[in-house]
Formats: sequence, C-alpha cells, structure tokens
Amino acid sequence: MRRIFILLTLATAFTSCLKEPVDDGPGPGAGQTSYIYNWPLIADSSSSTLISSFYNQSSKTFNKNNAGDLTFNYWPNAHALDVLVDVYLRTNDPAIKTRMDDLLDGMKTKNGGTYINHYYDDMEWMTLACLRAYEATSDDRYKTTAELLWNDIKGGWDDAFGGGIYWNKDRQNKNTPANAPASIIASRIYQLDRNADDLVWAKKIYQWQKDYLVDPVSGLVWDGLDATGTNKSWKFTYNQGVYIGAGIELYKITSDNTYLNDAVKTANNSMAGDFSSDNIMKDEGAGDGGLFKGILVRYMMLLITDGNLSSTDAAKYISFLQLNAETLWLQGTSRPQVLFNTNWTTKATTTDLTTQLSGAMLIEAAARLKELNLIN
Repeated sequence: MRRIFILLTLATAFTSCLKEPVDDGPGPGAGQTSYIYNWPLIADSSSSTLISSFYNQSSKTFNKNNAGDLTFNYWPNAHALDVLVDVYLRTNDPAIKTRMDDLLDGMKTKNGGTYINHYYDDMEWMTLACLRAYEATSDDRYKTTAELLWNDIKGGWDDAFGGGIYWNKDRQNKNTPANAPASIIASRIYQLDRNADDLVWAKKIYQWQKDYLVDPVSGLVWDGLDATGTNKSWKFTYNQGVYIGAGIELYKITSDNTYLNDAVKTANNSMAGDFSSDNIMKDEGAGDGGLFKGILVRYMMLLITDGNLSSTDAAKYISFLQLNAETLWLQGTSRPQVLFNTNWTTKATTTDLTTQLSGAMLIEAAARLKELNLIN
C-alpha cells in the first residue's frame, strides 16, 4: 500500500508540473517569488486544453467556446490548424498529425462539402495554415487545398479602390485581413514552386496594401476602405502582424531591405500606443477580437526568426514576447484548466476558441524561443 501511495504521489506531482511553472522559492528581492518557466511543458498543457476543452470529436472541428456552444466558425478553425502545426513541429507527435488530418476533413464537411468560402480573408487563413501543414508534413493534401483556395482568392482582386482584394464576395470593401495575408500566401507559394506569377502577385498586393492602408509616418496599419474612404480609426493588432509577415516573406525572396525596414517600423510601433499598456498587449475583446493578438505574435516571431535583425531589434521583440508570455501564464491563465483570457492580466473560466488560440500562439512562441535558446 505504501508503494502505491508513493507512485500516486509521484504521478500527481508530474501532472501538476504540466499545469504550472516551477516555484523555486524566494527570489532576489524580499517577498518576491521566482518562477522557472518550463515552456515545453507549459505548451503541452496549452495544447492539451485546446483539444480536450474545444475539440468536437463528432464533427472533427473545434467548438466556439468551452461552455458548450458547438457553433462552427471557419476562420478560428483555420487558426486551430495553424496551432496544431506549431504543436506538431515542436513534438513530432503522430497523434497531432492525425488531429490535423481530421480537422482538414471536418472543416470541408462543416463548410458544405467545400473549402471555398464567402469570405476571402477566411480562405486566406486556411491557405496559410495548409501551406505550413504541407511544409511540416509533406502531405500533398494540404498543398492541394492551399492551391485550390489560392486560385479562388485571386478572383477577389479588381481595380476598384486602386486595386486590392475584397473582404468578401459581396465586393463592397477591401481590407488588410484580405490583402496582407494574400501577399504572404503568394510569397510562400512562390518559394515552393518558383512560379514567377506568384511573386508578381505578392509584390502587387503588398504595394497596394502599403499605398492605401499603411500610415507612411508610423508604419501602423489601418483596417480597410470602401466607397466612403479609408477607416483610420480601426487599427488592430492582427493588421500589424500580417503586414509584418508580408514584408518579411518578400524580404526573404528579394533581399530588398525596404521590406525588412517596413516590417521593423510597424513592429516597433505596434508594441506601444494603441496596442499595449506597460508592454502587455491590449484586450481586444472576445469573438473575432480574441484572435487578434495571437496573429501579431505569430508574425513578430517570423520577424525574429527570419528577419535578419540587428541584435538590438531582436532583443527588443524577444523581450516583449517573453514578458507577455510570462504575464499571460501567471496572471491571465485559469489553472488547473489552463484557460486563457482576453485580458492577459486577469483570469476567466469561460473562454472563446479565438481567445484560447491567441494564448496558445503566445505559449508556443515562448516554447520556440526557449528551443532556440533565446529566452530562459
């Protein structure tokens, strides 16, 4: 009996270590506590919750929230696939690959037997996730899906408003979420196939985005425009993220420092002002807004890893992401459930899938930075 008790105690201790960082006692200041962040184990906890609390085994898609709402929404599920790719790259777990494949099938079924959607931006998020899944697994199903979607997305471009891709097939307005990600797609497909037309698309879309939806002084990115003009009051974190990503992908292809400088300018100004308080990214609400911060995190990570930055700039972005990850884990995560909040300094027990995905992207980014020995 004593041996069984010891084994149960050890098992409980191991389970607990998957949920929380290790407290190693008093820190250097009186009354302070120092934590050792085991980012891979924290990321395991995050991915476990994403699957256990949001995944719908019946539909093979992710539910709207962890409170029983089974609604399927296309674009958060595309980002769920993106996060599963993060997990697969980190763990090489075949069970995650199976989950990715199931989600690919489930999304098609729930979207009416097709991946084609009314919203160009929704299809673009799915295309980006599929391209990353293809690069991670070499499974041609993901590339085939991405190519199908890309061909449809290109049909969203016309000369109204000087060019650009429409937000949806009503063709009334054009915005950053339908254009900057499309430039990223074109660049990434070009890097796979070296079709010159894709590079033309990447540059053309990027230039339209820069000309019409980027403040030339600050580099900050506006959300969109329509027949009434440009909406300069809408500036969201994810708009900044995808413009950074578009610049970095073109820089990788062309070695043109203009693209890198654009990305750095936007990144520098997206860490303050309208987008953060005390260097912690702002609460942009639940629903769609819950996903916004995670998208900035994803492309700020791309800037760090692929941007050929100065050591000063790299250290600045790394510190920013590290601070946000540590704050989210200690202040914005309900444990032992491991649920993330829209506000990364307070806790919540009911969370939208969008909100959980943003937190998961940040935690996976921290685990990647740890793997690269860029943070402790």
